[in-house]
Amino acid sequence: MSEEPDAAPSALRASQQVRSVIGKLRRRIRAATGIGDFTLTQAAAVGRLLDSGGHGLTTSDLAAAEGMRHQSMATTIAALADQGLVERRRDPGDGRRLLIALTPEGRRRGEQGRRARGEWLAAELRTKCTEEERQTVIAAMAVLERLVQE
Repeated sequence: MSEEPDAAPSALRASQQVRSVIGKLRRRIRAATGIGDFTLTQAAAVGRLLDSGGHGLTTSDLAAAEGMRHQSMATTIAALADQGLVERRRDPGDGRRLLIALTPEGRRRGEQGRRARGEWLAAELRTKCTEEERQTVIAAMAVLERLVQE
């Protein structure tokens, strides 16, 4: 994506700050909650599978949702399967498709990690921000959410 010569300086500054803060925040959340045994991609895949309601998703579904290549997601799924966190099963509606689903251990670890990350971030927001600042964060997240809507 090329920059327009008349791009708003505030858009460029906002872009840099959002990327920087999100990167730092992700690293802090990982460090604070002890989920270092998952890569970011593995954690994202487990989160997507948690959100699927136990029905499972194909590797292609997961890759598309994360904006990555099928082969890269297949490698991620293989690593999770080696840890006993996901299983592959035939789609009951289409026996040609393989669905990826969490094992009971994968669900437990995924839910535990999600809960720990949420609790850590809520505690940080509670202790380091005023109510007005928390409301500003909520408003800013609504703006950022618009950027990722397709």
